[in-house]
Formats: sequence, C-alpha cells, structure tokens
Amino acid sequence: MKAADHSIAITRTARYFTLGEMYERTRQVWFVLHGYGQLAEYFVRKFEKIQDPETLIVAPEALSRFYLDHNSGRVGASWMTREDRLHEIEDYVAYLESIQQEIFKYYRSDNVQITVLGFSQGTATACRWVNQSKMRCDRLILWGGYFANGILELVERDRLPPQNTHFVYGDKDEYLNQLNPDKYLEKLRTELPFMKILEYEGGHAVDTEVLSRRFGEKPFALY
Repeated sequence: MKAADHSIAITRTARYFTLGEMYERTRQVWFVLHGYGQLAEYFVRKFEKIQDPETLIVAPEALSRFYLDHNSGRVGASWMTREDRLHEIEDYVAYLESIQQEIFKYYRSDNVQITVLGFSQGTATACRWVNQSKMRCDRLILWGGYFANGILELVERDRLPPQNTHFVYGDKDEYLNQLNPDKYLEKLRTELPFMKILEYEGGHAVDTEVLSRRFGEKPFALY
C-alpha cells in the first residue's frame, strides 16, 4: 500500500539579525537574504559599510539548517529544496512577512525607503516574497542569482520597482559561468527591459566595495 502524504502547520522559532535599529530617524531599511549554505549572522556583516544611524539592516535566516560537512562542523541554512517545495515557499513567505511586520510594528513605512536584496539562492526567495508581500518594495537587488525558468516565473512584472530593479554579478562567478552568460543575461533583458544589470570584477559573493559604491547612496532616487 502506498504511503499517504499529510501536512500539518506548526509554530516554530526563527531568527534574524540586525545592524542598527528602527526608530523615528530611520530612513532606510534593507532586508537582505543570504545564499545557500550561509548563516544570517555572518551574511549581515557584508552590510556594515552601508549601515548608519538612519539605516537598519535586517538579515533573516532561512528556516532549514544543516551541517556543511557531513554530520559535524560548520552549519549553513537553505531557503528551500525541491522536496515539498510549495509548502516551503509558503512557509518562508509567511516568515518574512512576520519579520517585516515586526520591524514596522511601531513605526510607519511612509518615510522609509525599503530595499530587498537577495544573494544567490536568496534571489528567488526575494522575488517570491516581493511578489506575494503586502510590503512596498522601493528597490530590489538580485545578486548572483540564477532563474532556471526565467524571472517572471517567480514575480509578476508589475510587482517590481521599474526604476530600481537590479541584477548584479561578478564576471568570475563560477555558477553563472557554467551557463552561457550572454544568453542568460539577454533572457533577463528580454523579460525585464527596465532591469539594470551591473557586472563587476569578482566571483560568487557580495562584494562590499561594489555594494557601498553602487548602492550606498542615501537617499536613493525612486524615479
């Protein structure tokens, strides 16, 4: 007899890390989503250069943790796998919504510029969240991401900020270079002609100098 598949919703504890705080002077909030096998505690440090008294950085940690080397040693986290993927997506979108509601519990977002940045696996997570969120996204930065079936499978065009949607990648990114980079980038341009694409010298990582130089302006232009 074939086993029956069941699902049950549960309550669990999730964690996130911040640089700065939310208060009346806050003018920018960044939600930064790490890549596969990373932890938010370390990923958030990439954003120290752009954090100041008017900027809050929020780094949620993916819900699934695992040992990177068999059954001991360093630990990483993953946003999802292909197994029971629809429930995993539903869970992490609800989790991210809970974090943004907590951040804006006492302060309105009207005078705050909101940036969502996803790195590597976190780019798909960022797209799905922006697509389903009630939160306003003023700027979306997709860094070193791969969208196997195209970006529009993850997010509707009209959910994206037309003047502030960015794709950033290193010219030595080993994952993107396994593809045909020119063909891949052309597909992105076709799907989203308004997307700004930035190439820099580097590999598969968030380059803090590029981040600070290109996206560190305060405030950034909305249009």
